[in-house]
Amino acid sequence: MLAENFELIESIGLNLFFAFIFIFIGLSIHDVMKKNDVPKTGRYIVYFVLFLGCAGFIAKGIIQFVWETQGVG
Repeated sequence: MLAENFELIESIGLNLFFAFIFIFIGLSIHDVMKKNDVPKTGRYIVYFVLFLGCAGFIAKGIIQFVWETQGVG
């Protein structure tokens, strides 16, 4: 059973790894900005850029899923 589902387990693990990495990056950026008294506008810009990075990975996952279900990839 493990050999049959190895690719699925691997993709789920990789997606969880990326989620944890983005969470840790967000927490570390928040800590640095809090210690250095960054203005709210700067914080919003930094969080927006971090969100765009996350959104890129989410879009990639959705596109990959759609292509694989249609037989393209």
